[in-house]
Amino acid sequence: MRKKIVAGNWKMNMDLEEGLKFVGSIDKYFKENPPEKGSVILCTPFIHLAGAAQILKQGKISLGAQNCASEASGAYTGEVSAWMIRSTGAEYVIIGHSERRSYYNEDDKLINKKTLLAINSGLKVIFCIGEVLAERESDKHFLIVRRQLEEGLFTLSPEQMDMIVIAYEPVWAIGTGLTASPDQAQEMHKYIRDLIKEKYGSDCAKKMPILYGGSCKPSNAAEIFSKPDVDGGLIGGAALKKEDFTAIVEAL
Repeated sequence: MRKKIVAGNWKMNMDLEEGLKFVGSIDKYFKENPPEKGSVILCTPFIHLAGAAQILKQGKISLGAQNCASEASGAYTGEVSAWMIRSTGAEYVIIGHSERRSYYNEDDKLINKKTLLAINSGLKVIFCIGEVLAERESDKHFLIVRRQLEEGLFTLSPEQMDMIVIAYEPVWAIGTGLTASPDQAQEMHKYIRDLIKEKYGSDCAKKMPILYGGSCKPSNAAEIFSKPDVDGGLIGGAALKKEDFTAIVEAL
């Protein structure tokens, strides 16, 4: 059975004190109410990682970063390398998020380079893909996702693919008032799984977790997660509210 995952992406929110307090409250909740299914990952800003790792050390929640540098080390002022992230105790890193692609012009070649650096540093990668509204409306969404996978991910070896979790983001349904239906999510998730099968075989496709990252919330999580190729969610805004985030995890 594939691993079920709910990962919270805090984005650029919470100062150090607020963030560590929040980590502590989430950790306490799941120690008292262990998830029946699946794993929980908190992807925090860099400043929280080392402190959060100490809080989560004795629990079952995993820790991740939201980005890493495209170089292993050197004179790159302001950057944080994958190895630095790993040294904090984090296990995961988000790479290729739609905001990195859009705001910082990260292309598939750069994302592929970051992914390989992260894996070689011992980090598992939450690899994000997805189309914007214009691409969906022009019926290019399948072509876009195929290209992102082929150029950003499919250079990896079968062994390296064991370090990957895929997150599909329908970018057009995030913060726009538009909604991707559970059937639309399932359609794309199945397409992604079929592409993995085509490239790496059925065993890799069957065990690959594919998360949904499009405005998932307590009111729609259970229906989305019930789809056969949806293995959990990459949660944005709702990950900043304890009641919402815990409810989404419990929807697994």
